[in-house]
Amino acid sequence: MTASLAAAFSPFETLAGTLIPHATQGDDGSHDIAHILRVFKNAMRIHAREGGNGTVLAAAVLLHDCVAVEKNSPLRSQASRLAAEKASAILAELGWPEADVSAVAHAVAAHSFSANITPETLEAKILQDADRLDAIGIVGAARCFYIAGRMGSSLYDPADPLARERPLDDKSFAIDHFEVKLFKLADGFGTATGRTLAAERHERLKQIRDLFIDEI
Repeated sequence: MTASLAAAFSPFETLAGTLIPHATQGDDGSHDIAHILRVFKNAMRIHAREGGNGTVLAAAVLLHDCVAVEKNSPLRSQASRLAAEKASAILAELGWPEADVSAVAHAVAAHSFSANITPETLEAKILQDADRLDAIGIVGAARCFYIAGRMGSSLYDPADPLARERPLDDKSFAIDHFEVKLFKLADGFGTATGRTLAAERHERLKQIRDLFIDEI
């Protein structure tokens, strides 16, 4: 299974075969190997236009969610830092040069929205953009509703779906998360290619919210 899956990470299938066993923890379907692969495809699309070290980027993508922390955990803002520490240990054990280990660790630590770490390298910017692309658009909406179900939230407040007369509460209502976070993501992309792709997906996300409100 790992070998056939690794082939999807071409041209870094050998690296993927080594790192896939470390890539995910737990049973969160919004941060599973399918998510890792989508982020990889996003990253490679940006990398093809923007440049950067492809090997460092591929390793950072494969290990960016190697530590699982639930969305409602008080440790959530520490997840990317914990993943960076684990990634560093994994790559050091594989004999990677210290500079490349540090580059991967920075990209992993900086990718998370909640970590609030500024990406300082091109690889870190690409990973952050690639991961955020998976949080908007149609896939992003699907992940939002999946996580809401996982956390036991409702889809929306039937009395006030758009929160016109109440505070937004995305812990209770999935649709509130669009305003709380998802609609803000397109403004924070670090590469020109990422911004172009984000603008397309942001429009799709708005359409999904509008269609959802129309149907209810």
